[in-house]
Amino acid sequence: MKTPAGRFILILWFALGALIPVNAQENNILTKTAAYNVVWNTPSVNSLGSMPLGNGDIGMNVWVEGNGDLYLYLSKTDAWSENGQLLKLGKIRISLDSNPFITGKPFRQELNLNDGEIVIHAGKPAEEVIITLRADANHPLAEIQVASKKPVKVKVELLPWRTERRAMTNKNELISAYGIEETNGNPIIQEPDHFLSPAGNRITWYHRNDRSVWTANMKLQALDEFADHANDPLFYRTFGACVESKELKPLTNLSLSSDGKIGACTISIYPLTSIAITESIWVNQLNYGIEKIKSIPADARIKAHHDWWADFWKRSYIFVSSADQKANENAATITRGYILQRYINACGGRGGSPIKFNGSIFTVDTYNRKAYNGFDADFRLWGGPFWFQNTRLPYWSMLESGDFEMMKPLFDMYMKALPLRQFATKKYYKHTGAFFPETMNFWGTWTNVNYGSKRDGMPDGLTENTYIRYYWTSGLELSLMMLDYYDFTKSKTFARDTLLPFVTEVLEFFDKHWMRDIEGKILFTPAQSLETFQTVVNPTPDVAGLRFITAKMLEFNGVEISPEHRKQWENLLASVPDIPLRTISGDKVIAPATLSAQEANIENPGLYAVFPFRLYGVGKPDIDLGINTFATRKNRSNIGWQHSSIQAAYLGLANEASSLVLDKFSNSDTECRFSAFWGPNYDWSPDQDHGTVAMTALQRMILQYEGDKITTFPAWPEDWNVEFRLFGTGNRIIEGSSTNGKRTEKILIR
Repeated sequence: MKTPAGRFILILWFALGALIPVNAQENNILTKTAAYNVVWNTPSVNSLGSMPLGNGDIGMNVWVEGNGDLYLYLSKTDAWSENGQLLKLGKIRISLDSNPFITGKPFRQELNLNDGEIVIHAGKPAEEVIITLRADANHPLAEIQVASKKPVKVKVELLPWRTERRAMTNKNELISAYGIEETNGNPIIQEPDHFLSPAGNRITWYHRNDRSVWTANMKLQALDEFADHANDPLFYRTFGACVESKELKPLTNLSLSSDGKIGACTISIYPLTSIAITESIWVNQLNYGIEKIKSIPADARIKAHHDWWADFWKRSYIFVSSADQKANENAATITRGYILQRYINACGGRGGSPIKFNGSIFTVDTYNRKAYNGFDADFRLWGGPFWFQNTRLPYWSMLESGDFEMMKPLFDMYMKALPLRQFATKKYYKHTGAFFPETMNFWGTWTNVNYGSKRDGMPDGLTENTYIRYYWTSGLELSLMMLDYYDFTKSKTFARDTLLPFVTEVLEFFDKHWMRDIEGKILFTPAQSLETFQTVVNPTPDVAGLRFITAKMLEFNGVEISPEHRKQWENLLASVPDIPLRTISGDKVIAPATLSAQEANIENPGLYAVFPFRLYGVGKPDIDLGINTFATRKNRSNIGWQHSSIQAAYLGLANEASSLVLDKFSNSDTECRFSAFWGPNYDWSPDQDHGTVAMTALQRMILQYEGDKITTFPAWPEDWNVEFRLFGTGNRIIEGSSTNGKRTEKILIR
């Protein structure tokens, strides 16, 4: 087969060489982005008709009900309960006594992307109410501004559902507490929230973890010795919020109201999560944070919020179009999907925990869903743990979009877990290094249900769940993501404090863990190839990952590496076996492993040598192996975490990649109103894998990198036009376009 050809950029241009004035260019980008604002001209029916808003840590699902009120679910990325569930902070209702939301009255709800706000216009012109909502991009504050041409009475209510201690007994609801096994007949208990007496013009509530599953989880996995010298990340964790408005007064400890009719008011919501030994400590921390925010002039703070979002959209972009009308409709679907998924990443990507693949911070109740019906907004399939297979996918899209600050929560979680994983490796396997579980609590352990509570005859470290028993590929893939992050940012601090200590321990594990065969090659057994092949020898994802990462570390010069480590990695690379191959219909393809047993899932392990471990692709040797493997792949699903579209892009298969990307961005949750709430697919809605896979594939169709080499348009169809600004390695930004097959690009140095 013919190797696809990309365009290799060799000439560097500087920003001063732009032909169009910078301000005009930037305003043009904001205008194009605004064309994809989401506008609804009727109220919604229920929470499935909510619109997302967030600042990276705080999230709001916002909707207006016809003949009803304005509602929002308030969320935070680090609101972890005593059971290790990521809970909502609460539900809030805003009522106006001269109801402008009655069906039939003028109504417009718009997500203003450039300003990071939702703006609602409701009611007849002489009585119009304008409500503006934002989650401040720079502060822990959610803000609702109400302005009415005709004075109205305003009421704000907290609508709690965690009001009493209760046992979770419904087997479907228990999936939301996935990983916490019921033991000795004891049910899983959800604890209630606490509601403070109103003070001044505030109502305040919180959820406090006065117990924790952490100690029992550590003990089950024979890690209690480590736990004796570590801090429980759940115990005393306290999360909640204060609602305040100087125009409103408390009615109860759950509500505020205006004395009479008013023309305007501002409702401020201040969320806080902290480890607080007492209630008073948390309240003092909350009050301190509130006063600090209030010391900033509101106009300056709101301008800084708008500036953050404008800078975000100007930072990078992809606008796809076509001269053909039908094709242009498809192009608009792709551009809209890309923009809105990147927006959702930004809404939930700068908090205390990584993005949850199964809903991020935008899950809602299931009272009106067809499946898993009847549960509150704390429900999400697969609960609180992080599956790396799923968790990684939003983050691969952040390199080329330049959203580097959003990658920090992922790196932080794994770095915090590194000492525990080093201890576990020594405890279980009597050697050095660190391995990471595929299904992981945020503190670094398996879930109880995956590890298994019936340990009779089972050695420490052997999981009862066979799908993830020897699934240790996550450490390798995260190592590559860190190496790529360094290649993009050239941050010496990151290389020294994060990349080198992490990757060194992962390579140490893979070096020490297996015996060598008669030829001195590592014999990966017992092993598995992802979840799909659970009994294998030499799994391709691990072999490809180890080959690729060890070679990159030997080339790495970001920080000084000891001669001992270089020598160890040279020996390690020499001992990695060849990529397993097989023949299908006369063509050589990449096998899932050297030897593999019956399939148990629907992955394509052989293609991990294409993505994430880029051994085969555009501009690389033996690309036909990758292309043949892709053509003969067994699992062709294109939903959720399935990433054939990314692999097609890396192989230069423009038609296949474009078709798969369009299909991804065309299929959202049919029960949700917001078009970028994908899912539920394999996981839950809004599915964060589905949209970010399509994002990454679209980027790699336009731009690919390997070290200092950048390739443009490696898999771009001739009949698609595009204008883009993406980030490349070496602190470079690539701007370019393709119009009717005519392609241009230039590089800016950051």
